Amino acid sequence: MKRKAIIVSIKGVKLSKREKILLSKEKPWGIILFRRNLNTPKQIKELTSNIRSLTKNKKFPIIIDEEGQSVSRLENLISHNISANFFGNLFKNDKNACFKILKEYLRSLSKILKDLGININTIPVLDILRKKTNKIIGNRSFSNDKKIVRKLGELTVKNLHSNKIASIIKHIPGHGAAKSDSHKKMPKVPLSLNKLNTKDFYPFKKSKAKLAMTAHILYSKIDKRNVATFSKDIIKKIIRKKIGFKGILISDDISMKALKYDLLTNAEKSIKAGCNLVLYCAGNTNDNFKLIKSLPYIDKFTSKKTSEFYKFLR
Repeated sequence: MKRKAIIVSIKGVKLSKREKILLSKEKPWGIILFRRNLNTPKQIKELTSNIRSLTKNKKFPIIIDEEGQSVSRLENLISHNISANFFGNLFKNDKNACFKILKEYLRSLSKILKDLGININTIPVLDILRKKTNKIIGNRSFSNDKKIVRKLGELTVKNLHSNKIASIIKHIPGHGAAKSDSHKKMPKVPLSLNKLNTKDFYPFKKSKAKLAMTAHILYSKIDKRNVATFSKDIIKKIIRKKIGFKGILISDDISMKALKYDLLTNAEKSIKAGCNLVLYCAGNTNDNFKLIKSLPYIDKFTSKKTSEFYKFLR
């Protein structure tokens, strides 16, 4: 399977001539859509159809961040002003009601996404709320209780899969202990490996998600030089071994300010550290081309997991 190790993004609601070339000739692994790309249901269906036509792949990965409430790319098209934290609070009061409502919510959301031509959603957020968790996570987290986060995370992945939408768990190995927003600067977490493993890593363990997104966080007691996305130690020893994640590992957006290098270096460092795919969200066409030409084709592991993803969509 000859696909480049990158998820690209585009500028507007229609593909430009160069973006059409990007998709048809340069072979990105997938594409992520944002609010700037989404206008009406008809327009979105035409866009996703064009993307799959150009890539000659009916199952081409088309991704969206559709968490609800504070992170909703479809907020002008669908009404689901609901957060993960709502379900976490409901779980404490009535588990059965929580499970029933969450299952129906995910069934309805999955149907909408499939109708629009989208087959991957970047949920659930498995970060655990702490006393000083940055507000960028906030109600996107299910709870401050690690067992609730894990349980609802497992249910989310299971129900998305049963509705043929792939899940991306995030932000592995855990963003909850970060006090700053990685979109704006690099968060530093000085907690010990033991403390992180006991709490923050817990919800990610044994996950059956097909994909996971890294945290651009410096866990200084584990790797004092590299954020998780750039850290061979964290990816190999923590994410792959201790947490045991067996799916495709995606970097968080390489254009975020938590990463201090230029885009090409950020991409290169992500791949060298062990990320299977690089995520680029800014939508600049020139940068899309620079990145895709500099990045390798996906490796055998990613090719195998991608084939499994395509079979899952049947």
